[in-house]
Amino acid sequence: MSRAVLVIDMQEGMADRIRAGRPTATSDAPDRIAALLSDARTTGTPVLHVLHDDPNPASPFRKGEPGAEPMPCAVPRTGETVFWKHGSSAFHGTGLDAYLKSQGITDLVIAGAVAAFCVTSTVRQASDLGYKVLLPQDALLGFDLPAHDGGQIDAETVFRVTLSLLGADFATLTTVADLVPQAA
Repeated sequence: MSRAVLVIDMQEGMADRIRAGRPTATSDAPDRIAALLSDARTTGTPVLHVLHDDPNPASPFRKGEPGAEPMPCAVPRTGETVFWKHGSSAFHGTGLDAYLKSQGITDLVIAGAVAAFCVTSTVRQASDLGYKVLLPQDALLGFDLPAHDGGQIDAETVFRVTLSLLGADFATLTTVADLVPQAA
């Protein structure tokens, strides 16, 4: 058994949403992610980054654009592997699965953005591929969401439902403090 920390889409476009006042269920997630990465780096646990490169030319999440740059809490360090994705799951078209297998990684600690979107897609696919997934819920960004039938679903409700679904069958829900005792 070998573990890695996988950080998804912690990019300046997410920070822009927070700075603009978009409601989030997890305002301290960047600090929790920084603590998680600090511990992984100290203990020699591999840290992998997956960044979003949206094919839409108008998207702020395009490789080379300011919105695609990593947030300060999740800047890759020399030697850390970075994958760029064009869709929702960190596995789709990135070579991530082959890389993990080549490194003997069986367990993934998944953190990042956005819980109800790319994190969900990645966690479900990781589970389907046979990885043990640990999901530190305080190291995930969760935003509000327009409702399909009008109105808005608040960030806390979206986050609660997302974690309930993922924890029911795809991941073990945890916290950064459970994974990194000194971060408590």
